[in-house]
Amino acid sequence: MTTGRLLLLALIWPLAASAGEMKVAPVAITDYKPVYATVESVDVANARARTGGTVIELKVDEGVVVTQGQVIAVVGDDKLALQLDSLNAQIAAAQAQQTKAHDDYARAQELFRNGTVAKARLDEARAAYQVADNQLKSITAQKAVIDQQVKEGQILAPTAGRVLEVPITKGSVLMSGEVAARIAADSYVLRLQLPERHAHALKVGDTIHLEDARTGTIRQVYPEITGGRVQADADVPDLGSYFVGQRVRVEVSTGTHQGFVVPSAFIIARSGMDYVQLKQPQGSLLFPVQRGETLKDGIEIISGLQAGDVLLSAGE
Repeated sequence: MTTGRLLLLALIWPLAASAGEMKVAPVAITDYKPVYATVESVDVANARARTGGTVIELKVDEGVVVTQGQVIAVVGDDKLALQLDSLNAQIAAAQAQQTKAHDDYARAQELFRNGTVAKARLDEARAAYQVADNQLKSITAQKAVIDQQVKEGQILAPTAGRVLEVPITKGSVLMSGEVAARIAADSYVLRLQLPERHAHALKVGDTIHLEDARTGTIRQVYPEITGGRVQADADVPDLGSYFVGQRVRVEVSTGTHQGFVVPSAFIIARSGMDYVQLKQPQGSLLFPVQRGETLKDGIEIISGLQAGDVLLSAGE
């Protein structure tokens, strides 16, 4: 023990020793750096128009939570509506023609069985029925194509999540492939950026601490340093309650240092100063210390202690 410390001890009065005691030894203390992290979506998907036309219906707005396949908007084309009307009329006429041809063919079959008409008449009726049936199938197939084009006018959510942006309005004209909405996939991370001197201290699996007492885990450390900063992502439960892009204050482990950690039961606060009871051959003596951060296992002592000191608890 140094001479200066002995002189200071001589000025401190003795206290009665209590049963609890501990020997001071350095331990590894994790260093935490406060930084601001940003809530980010793991993936951002674009809902795109599959066909060109005018937006006749818009069903979502920014901030709305959608499910995969949900209709975001409907794009219409007046020409498709006119084509559908025309094809519906053609189908009705073709159905009537097919029905008449079917009846004529059935009548011809009955007459042929009775020997009333020649086989050529039966063949003629069969051919007329087949032509009418094929004509109906052809027009129905054309209508199916238009129906599919109308169906493709529905812009669907490519993934479940929250709508970040809707850059269109009702009445907007969209080309095929244009973005109708940006959707943050229903999976969020905290994105951190730290000075590059901490790059080697960041490791996958490290714990981070949020200001609301929640904790998270580093899931990925990006290998590229940009602008003198290293970037990492952390998983935190229930991040969906935050806004995408919101900044959150967190504490990140940036390494360790050796220090002394003393349980609070061994620290005595008097007149605005902190003391510990040092065990000495002549009894226990108060000695001033400077406390640091409060840790899980006790309080870090920045100055006033040496390895090998024996402390006595403050007692009950």
